Amino acid sequence: QVQLVESGGGLVQAGGSLRLSCAASGRIFRIKGMGWYRQAPGKQRELVAIITSGGSTNYTDSVKGRFTISTDNAKNTVYLQMNSLNAEDTAVYYCRLDVATVPLHIYWGQGTQVTVSS
Repeated sequence: QVQLVESGGGLVQAGGSLRLSCAASGRIFRIKGMGWYRQAPGKQRELVAIITSGGSTNYTDSVKGRFTISTDNAKNTVYLQMNSLNAEDTAVYYCRLDVATVPLHIYWGQGTQVTVSS
């Protein structure tokens, strides 16, 4: 059983920062990648940032230059450092783990609320 536990969400004023954490536990043989997604009310869940097992990162345009995804492999944890937050960043943020099994297995965290006041 694989579990992802998220933390770090909360309320912050515009221009502030938050750091989200997602710790993976359980039997994980090989990781293909990890990522952060978010979903605001009335909107589709969208990709925020991903990081592959090789260390390559990608960000959605709206967060480039403001958010940074990183990992601590020893702790099986992925982070999302969010700076210069604005109201458009308000959403539930979900951690995603892609395990390189055949077929691919995808795991989701429980979600953590980020609310940015303007």
